[in-house]
Order: sequence, then C-alpha cells, then structure tokens
Amino acid sequence: SNFQSAVVFPNKISTEQQSLMLVKRLLAVAVSCITYLRGIFPESAYGTRYMDDVCVKILREDKNCPGSTQLVKWMLGCYDALQKKYFNNYWICLQTITECYHFKFKYTHNGPLLDFSSKNKRNDSTITCADTKKASILLIRKIYVLMQNLSPLPDDVCLTMKLFYYDEVTPSDYQPPGFKEGECEGMIFEGEPMYLNVGEVPTPFHMLKVKVTTEKQRMENVDKSILKHGETNVPLRVLRVDRDDPEE
Repeated sequence: SNFQSAVVFPNKISTEQQSLMLVKRLLAVAVSCITYLRGIFPESAYGTRYMDDVCVKILREDKNCPGSTQLVKWMLGCYDALQKKYFNNYWICLQTITECYHFKFKYTHNGPLLDFSSKNKRNDSTITCADTKKASILLIRKIYVLMQNLSPLPDDVCLTMKLFYYDEVTPSDYQPPGFKEGECEGMIFEGEPMYLNVGEVPTPFHMLKVKVTTEKQRMENVDKSILKHGETNVPLRVLRVDRDDPEE
C-alpha cells in the first residue's frame, strides 16, 4: 500500500504535492520506528524499507495483529487531514500516559511559512532537498537513539492517537476517516514529565516537528550525552515548558 512505500528524496522539491508525499512517508517511518523500537507490535506487523541508505521498519496491516491494522488506518486518516491543510498536530499517547509523541505541522496559504521561531530565519525558497534529506535522516536516527535508551514499557500498554486542527480553516463537522470527535483534554502524567525536542524537518512547503514527553524517571538511565545540543552527536534538547502547553 501507499503507507508502506520507501522514502525517496527527489532531486528537487518543486511542488506542494512532492512535499506532501515526502512528509507522509516520513510520518509513516517515524511512527513505525517508535512503535517497533518500543515493542508495541510483533515483528510480523512490520516490513523493511529503505530511506536513502538507512534501513527502516514500516508498519503494515497484519491480520493477526488488529492493533497495527488500526494504527495504519489512523495514519491514513492523518494523511487526509494533512492533505486538506486542516492538520495542526497530533499526539500518540501510551497510557496510563508514560510517553507521548507529539508531531506538529505547519503550512502556508500559498506554500510554506517556516515561522517556528528559529534563531536563524531562512527564506523558504532556500531550503534544498539536501537540507530536507539531511534533516529527515537525522530525525529518524535521533528517534532510534532515544527509543533504545528509554526504559521498557509495561506489558499492558495502551496506545491512543489524538489529532488537533487549525480551527479557522477546518469545517466544524470534519473528522478524518477512522476518527471521532474527542474532548480536548490535556495529558495527565503519573510522574513528572520531561519534554524532549527530537527534531524538525523543513521542506519548501511544510515543516514537521517531533517532540517526546516522557516521565522523568524513565530517562534516568539515559546516557546524558544524547541530551546535549549539537549537530553531530544526535542531539536531544530538554524543553523546560509548562505542562499544559508542550510548545516552545
């Protein structure tokens, strides 16, 4: 299926459609990597694909694993919202919430608006496919490092997904396939939350940001060097933010 295609970086991302395709693929890889490395689904629920020369696992609809089939359906619902430009962000929460994966999207009316309060503002048109490719591979590598350093999840873990929209453009009755309207409650953590900024991937038309919230004690065994900010050694930055608003 579309969901399981390999991630192919074009020489140039010149259309919004190319950018959308790439963001969808990257989303599939990121979510698949997280669930694979956290042991949510059995090996049979994954296929192997390549992202440039990086080997990655991709979720598939496995008739023996209803959970993976459900998650693929949810992801296809996310694609629907992403394509319609309604999508603001979504959370994948492992409950009772010990981990939350927060994916945030930005687009502009005529293409991109990369206003993620970056210190080094760049003109969207200067973003090359090489930049996007480098950021994509770095993001997946960071996810790999972090997932392997978090302490194991309990056996009875429950996974849920929440989508959030841009209210001003989203029809009030819109729900993507596989979703129903939910309460907009925050996240209640059992322990003290710690926020990690995993990375961001820009294209000339979209920006994808990934953050993780986890219980502080689950990070105690993590090699502190991965939390230091730097380009080369898989940086993860702790976000000191208000727990109601996991933003900058």
